[in-house]
Amino acid sequence: MKQLVFCLALAALPALCASSQSVAGSLAPVTLYTDFQQAVPQAVVEALRGEVDSIMSPLGLRFEWRPLSDFRSERVSAAVAVAHFEARCDVSGLVMRENQPGSLGWTEISGGTILPFTHVDCERVRTFLQTTLLGYHPHDRERAYGRALGRVLAHELYHVFGNTPKHVASGVAKEKYSVEDLLAADFKFHERQTRALRGSKTLAALKAASGPF
Repeated sequence: MKQLVFCLALAALPALCASSQSVAGSLAPVTLYTDFQQAVPQAVVEALRGEVDSIMSPLGLRFEWRPLSDFRSERVSAAVAVAHFEARCDVSGLVMRENQPGSLGWTEISGGTILPFTHVDCERVRTFLQTTLLGYHPHDRERAYGRALGRVLAHELYHVFGNTPKHVASGVAKEKYSVEDLLAADFKFHERQTRALRGSKTLAALKAASGPF
């Protein structure tokens, strides 16, 4: 029976669940299927993808992005992950109101095994950021929001491809995010996590799937 774990919590609330050069070009890509519950602006999607690629490429990971509706069992991939985006993923109708408790994202497990199925709660991220986003120029809000969603997804992909439930004190792998973490100009993994993920079994398998160069 599946359980939901590794919740990325709001930094303002108690947790409710428990080298710099990119090497991504030398590895086989991960097929990353995305599933949005509601229609999402293209600017949000582009910012989300760009942020995930920017954060994960120094670890050695690159992604082939596909909608979940495009899944085909006969398609061969070196590795596969699925990202579900819950509720609405846009910035229209923002209001000034208090944050709602809960987790920004989570990853599934079954029988103690980490599964490649992640979830991002778009509505909770939106609520968490909306007071600050109202201070942004309207043309910049979708991009800022999309980047924030990308940071939450990158955190969950860290659990999947690092095959670890652990968190650290700083960077993308920290347990709780603040508004500043999600909207800062730059937000990356700590160098220690970068080195650890580069040496993970998952990346070793992707390198083997890439063949000789």
